[in-house]
Amino acid sequence: MLLLIKWQNNILGERFFPLKSHNAADEQTEALGDVEITLVDDQKVITSYEMKTRRVTVEDIDRALQKINGTGKRVDNYIFITTDVIEEGIREYALSMYDRTSGIEIVVLDCISFVRHFLHLFHRLRSQFLEAYQQLVLAEPDSAISQPLKEAFLALRQTAESAREF
Repeated sequence: MLLLIKWQNNILGERFFPLKSHNAADEQTEALGDVEITLVDDQKVITSYEMKTRRVTVEDIDRALQKINGTGKRVDNYIFITTDVIEEGIREYALSMYDRTSGIEIVVLDCISFVRHFLHLFHRLRSQFLEAYQQLVLAEPDSAISQPLKEAFLALRQTAESAREF
């Protein structure tokens, strides 16, 4: 974890707030989402990530906007990550919020799109990012990441690296 924090601070100029307890509502922890990203040396949340193990709904998006308005904080991006299917109407509704909120980008991503989002962010640094991500995944034996998913990630990474060698 220290490696990721150092990497994030030095290379991206960003840091994340500590993960809030998941046995309390966001209102009780005063969190906008599950993970909040700020600029280094700043308390302003610029990106908030909300993880869902179910489909994201219009109500989820509206609730996120209520949380943002209720805290008085202004975020640039509010990103939902879901393990379920994303309905096209939900994707469009989230995108429509940019104009309605004067510039808050709301996006709904599935798990693969979420990884693609980070790979795009770290295009030139993707090997370093994947290495840090792999260390985090493997270091957490009791995480929400199942053993078969860890093995699939490692197999994909090994295949990608061996394809680069040719």
